Amino acid sequence: MNHHPIDPKIDCVFKALLGAEDNRALLIHFLNANLNSALPAPITEVEILNPYNDKEFLDDKLSIVDVKARDQHGNLYPDRNPTSSATGPPPPASSTPGQTFYSAQLKTGQDYGQLKPTYAIWLLGETLLPERPEAIHDFRLRDSAGRGFIEHGGIWLLELNKHPIHTVQTEQHRWLKFFQDGEQLNAEALPTWMDTDEMRQAMSTLKRFSEKDRAYHAYQARQNYLREQRSIQRHLEELQAETEQLQAEAERRRVEAEQFQVEAERRRVEAEQLQAEAEQARRREALAQAREEQERAAKEQERAAREQAQAREEQERAAKEAALAEIERLKAQLRGE
Repeated sequence: MNHHPIDPKIDCVFKALLGAEDNRALLIHFLNANLNSALPAPITEVEILNPYNDKEFLDDKLSIVDVKARDQHGNLYPDRNPTSSATGPPPPASSTPGQTFYSAQLKTGQDYGQLKPTYAIWLLGETLLPERPEAIHDFRLRDSAGRGFIEHGGIWLLELNKHPIHTVQTEQHRWLKFFQDGEQLNAEALPTWMDTDEMRQAMSTLKRFSEKDRAYHAYQARQNYLREQRSIQRHLEELQAETEQLQAEAERRRVEAEQFQVEAERRRVEAEQLQAEAEQARRREALAQAREEQERAAKEQERAAREQAQAREEQERAAKEAALAEIERLKAQLRGE
């Protein structure tokens, strides 16, 4: 019989592990392992609202196990357990813990005090929060001082790519290590940390996928679909990055064009200022030349006036001399007679 490596993070396998009716005990163990610190008492029974069906997986983008869980005191807890190999934030429809459960819990006439705490556990095959070193995140509704508002569950993010677990210290560690290393495990020679009833049951589910042709072909088809989706996502991200680069380059060129336009406008204004200054200088020079011409003409008029005055003086002096000569002549003529 052929044995194929099976990755438990592939969502059809994940839902077969934790969403199949015959694996309810596994689901209860998984929930208690991850929500132990948040629950007042361990969960003892569960109702799977969307049981595993291998025909529903080929085109799904996300595998979600919706659960109603009850603890040993009879308290009811809606729970949502998605697995995803995609990067980026959870889709809006599942980003709020138990959002669907909240909307469906209350009936007409019931008040909010009857709402039950709800929980969402995200099992992520890719890193979602690279800026945070820890792999396990517990998000609750709290204020800036860390004080809780209401005890109505929360979101648990389990980033499997961070910090491989070498030593199993808790049942949560055991589950995380199983999802991290499950594809390399040999059902015939399990390591010591897998020596529990729950882990042997989990491995039997993986073994069924490995040995049954139909189940393995469904597993392969789903894996191929997810690879195609990741390739398409990477291609879209590359196209988006190229588009952003082109937009950034276009923006840079637009800014450069505006800068060139501003520089050209500045130079035009400077040229106009220089032209205006040159025109003013030409006008000042013309005015100076005109003043020089006026001064020269005034001096010429003054010189001509002086010459005219001198000529009049010469004429008057000559007339006086002629008159005096005439008088002397007349006197001399009188004395001769």
